[in-house]
Amino acid sequence: MRLSLRFVLPLLLVLAAIAYAVSPMVDQLTLRWFVRDLDSRSALIANAIQEPLLEQLAAGRKAKTGDFFNRISQDERLFAVGYCATPDTPMLASRSLPKQITCAELARWTGPGEHLLASEQGPLHVAVHPMTSAAPADAAAVPGQLVLVHDMSFITRRSEETKRYLVYVFMALGAAVSLITVIVAQLSWRGWMAGVRALLRGEGLLRQPEINPPPSLPGFKPIARDLQRLISELESENRARDESQLTWSAETLRTILHGELRGEDVIVVSNREPYIHQRRGERIEVQRPASGLVTALEPIMRACSGTWIAHGSGSADHEVVDKNDRVAVPPENPAYHIRRVWLTPEEEAGYYYGFANEGLWPLCHIAHVRPIFRSGDWAQYIAVNRKFAQAVVSEAKTKNPIVLVQDYHFALLPKMIHEELPEATIISFWHIPWPNPESFAICPWREEILAGMLGSSIMGFHTQSHCNNFVDTVDRFLEARVDRESFNVSFGGKRTSVRRYPISIAWPPDPELLQKCVPECRRHIRELNDLPPEHKLGIGVDRLDYTKGILERFRAIERLLELKPDWIGHFTFVQIAAPTRSGIDEYQHHEAQVRTLATRINARFERRGPAPIILKIEQHAPPLVYEHFRAADLCFVSSLHDGMNLVAKEFVAARDDERGVLILSEFTGAARELPEALIVNPYDADQCAAALHLALSMPDMEQRDRMLLMRGLVAEFNVFRWAGRMLLDAATQRRHSRLTDMPGTSTL
Repeated sequence: MRLSLRFVLPLLLVLAAIAYAVSPMVDQLTLRWFVRDLDSRSALIANAIQEPLLEQLAAGRKAKTGDFFNRISQDERLFAVGYCATPDTPMLASRSLPKQITCAELARWTGPGEHLLASEQGPLHVAVHPMTSAAPADAAAVPGQLVLVHDMSFITRRSEETKRYLVYVFMALGAAVSLITVIVAQLSWRGWMAGVRALLRGEGLLRQPEINPPPSLPGFKPIARDLQRLISELESENRARDESQLTWSAETLRTILHGELRGEDVIVVSNREPYIHQRRGERIEVQRPASGLVTALEPIMRACSGTWIAHGSGSADHEVVDKNDRVAVPPENPAYHIRRVWLTPEEEAGYYYGFANEGLWPLCHIAHVRPIFRSGDWAQYIAVNRKFAQAVVSEAKTKNPIVLVQDYHFALLPKMIHEELPEATIISFWHIPWPNPESFAICPWREEILAGMLGSSIMGFHTQSHCNNFVDTVDRFLEARVDRESFNVSFGGKRTSVRRYPISIAWPPDPELLQKCVPECRRHIRELNDLPPEHKLGIGVDRLDYTKGILERFRAIERLLELKPDWIGHFTFVQIAAPTRSGIDEYQHHEAQVRTLATRINARFERRGPAPIILKIEQHAPPLVYEHFRAADLCFVSSLHDGMNLVAKEFVAARDDERGVLILSEFTGAARELPEALIVNPYDADQCAAALHLALSMPDMEQRDRMLLMRGLVAEFNVFRWAGRMLLDAATQRRHSRLTDMPGTSTL
């Protein structure tokens, strides 16, 4: 024991000396890290304050610039802010700017290197950023450089903490080594050390003598290499996810896809095509439909140079394709191909208008419209799904493509593709709700639809409740093995992962949609609708579909005017309703009901001022829709059942003024993501009327608080994240499949 102590005490002293010797290196490394972080932080702050600063300078309000800088430098770490127009002019700065920093000496703080300044407060970090102006007229009038000074005293505090923790770590390490040493000494005293030495030399249990190596060990070397490669790939995947969590954009999505799916064969299948060619007299016009699906999937196709298979519905679509029915898009810079599938009028009537929109649509939305199922429509639905499956097989460049199947038009397609391409990775996304098993039970071909969908590798829905309903439905009607912990379904020898992928919109919005300022939008929209300048305005934007709750919305407005007559003549609701599926009787009847109800309510209340409801049954271009969003005091989304509802998120994205109130039906997927909206039951007219009154009278500060939270969520969970998560999950699944399919893996 005395021998052990003689060894332990010097060891502890050596480790303590090492800890103190390592401390200066840790200090230098920590300093470099923080300097790099402060450089990045300075660039972000400069970008954020550049625009308001340029506006103040251009307006000649230099006197207020110092106050502006003083407010900014109240940040815990930002010590001072300054601005130099030229080297010869005095600096506009906050009160705390060190005297050593002048416009004449600014050159010493630019260029490479760590720009540190000693001061009474401690070390300071100085960063200089050139100012630029987006407007040509301003460029000559407002040059200059922005100076940002950060307080680095916090680094000293953290350095001391680091040293202290380092000493503790080495002391703990010394104690652990000492304990092991004592135990080994005791074992040696008892005569066990001989066996341990043999093991450490590779004899006994760990290694056989070299002259007689076991024949089974070499067989594990390929497996070990595969495991190491898998671990490396998973670490790479996690790094990609972590690095991109906060900045999901089209460019981020392209970067991730190039890294994760480089060289992969990617095919998208949807009923709607991303570019439509229409004949306009002697010329052909290219249209891009306003669609969240198109916005989400286009970056994938541009990144992967894949193929998009869709129904060719444009009047000039036939004229622009090659002999294989393919056309390169986008027209101005081709990056991928559209493969168009041609449908006869009979196929379109049975597959699209019939089974998809008179059968599955009302069945899944549970909107109290009876689904219609015809055997003829079902036959056309099978035929069209088969036609699209053949197109996928013909367009696949490899035997294992990644196929993204979109929506309820193609419930049978995943299984058909899997039968032809068993190694394909098939991601299906169901954009509408999935009902409970009792509701889905009325479909005559329920088993066939479920079996078709389970041909997917990944089955995606908007919300967890839709995932739950789907799994419950499979469990009820198929002989499948359902794992409710992992949400995996095994059916017919194939496993399908059921996952939640809430769809969203692009962020940031297209600048063209926000080019008009909010005051100008408010003035223009009120003039357009013959309303007074300060008139309160509500907005609704929907397809003229019975699931959108437009009738319920109008009844809530009528109830508001009954309960709060002060709003009569002072509040108008503009309803933009795009015509849709007008060939279906139920939609024709619904349009007539909407027109009749709006007319009756207006006749009842418009004698005391402007009409309470302005109904616009026509298509509106996205810029005009966003202008209505920006002009409105509230947006009312009253869907009776919706997978997500992107109108709610578009309204939030449009309000960069952080004003406006969103009233949102609890039966939308968006209600689970935007709890800061006023959540209502659209069937309860009194509750909806109360929400309308609350929205119209809500203080600006509360509007701002709610809108800031919603905008933050829409920015982070945008459409590029939706698409990226599905593709990353597909990439992970393919890596796992490659590992498990390797020879010898099953021996583990």
